[in-house]
Amino acid sequence: MSKKKVVIGMSGGVDSSVAAWMLKEQGYDVVGLFMKNWEDDDDSEYCSTRQDWIDAASVADVIGVDIEAVNFASEYKDRVFADFLREYQAGRTPNPDVLCNAEIKFKAFLDHAMHLGADLIATGHYARVRQNGGRHELLKAVDHTKDQSYFLHRLNQAQLSKTLFPLGEIPKTEVRKIAEKLALPNAAKKDSTGICFIGERPFREFLNRYLSYKPGPMKTPDGKVVGEHVGLSFYTLGQRKGIGVGGMKAYKNPDGSSDAWYVARKDVAENTLYIVQGHDHPWLLSSTLRADQASWIAGEAPAARAMSAKTRYRQADVACEIAPEGDSDFALKFMEAQWAVTPGQSAVLYDGDVCLGGGIIDSSTFAA
Repeated sequence: MSKKKVVIGMSGGVDSSVAAWMLKEQGYDVVGLFMKNWEDDDDSEYCSTRQDWIDAASVADVIGVDIEAVNFASEYKDRVFADFLREYQAGRTPNPDVLCNAEIKFKAFLDHAMHLGADLIATGHYARVRQNGGRHELLKAVDHTKDQSYFLHRLNQAQLSKTLFPLGEIPKTEVRKIAEKLALPNAAKKDSTGICFIGERPFREFLNRYLSYKPGPMKTPDGKVVGEHVGLSFYTLGQRKGIGVGGMKAYKNPDGSSDAWYVARKDVAENTLYIVQGHDHPWLLSSTLRADQASWIAGEAPAARAMSAKTRYRQADVACEIAPEGDSDFALKFMEAQWAVTPGQSAVLYDGDVCLGGGIIDSSTFAA
């Protein structure tokens, strides 16, 4: 009986490298695929594509698997980056990693792998897939501190049925130990902290190259103009640093201290940025939200009931109730008000460890 062929995305990072080794140990016929998704300035200090390819090829050599590079830069620009710019231009704050997974890693990459004769694909994501009653479920990783199901919530049954997540059952600390034991050339490589096209670069400087922007008034909730913003696209709700009001006279607390200022609202029609003072200002707290562009892993919306949700990555699950509104919209009501719920980000729903899917936050209502 021939071995099942698995094509794994190898990024040059330690996670996908160890995942490839694990699959080979499990008896699969493993082929590595390195995806190039960005070309505009991939020779700059901020984008490490060339070094990542060298690392991925070096690891493939050490563990004894074939690897090839494939260029998805055109698909990435059309399906992910264009949407990223549209959202920022509209004053929202998108999460391109969510769209990249749905459109590139589990669509363009999956299609390419199938053309190579793959039975399955795999990635170094921290998540799990389980079959239950004829359906495939997406589960959180065993290591909840590294869980990436939030970024995978737009995957569907067809995609999950072809996907393996070798790292879902082990902690990140074990991954590093395996890499060191195998003497992988990237064993000590630090984890990437951004998308290639942004990397560690100054974000405002990057957006300046692609977006038109217009300065406008910065106001407090009572309508007082306290400064000028440089363009609504450059701010996100809950932002504290880089607002440009450091020298502004602040309201004093009884003990003489003053609370920090936060971005609380964008009025795109009036090109106005509203800022508030204090982390727990009512304008930063939401009791409900509406989301659109819903995507459900089971293929249909869950029934109206209590569950939990994340409105941003690295947030603890919070209790909520869902009310589906047609095929692609839904509302969430939170048991406790949520901080800085941001249009453009994803609201992802869970039933325990099972990720149900989610949508893109369109709006929210203040708790008070």
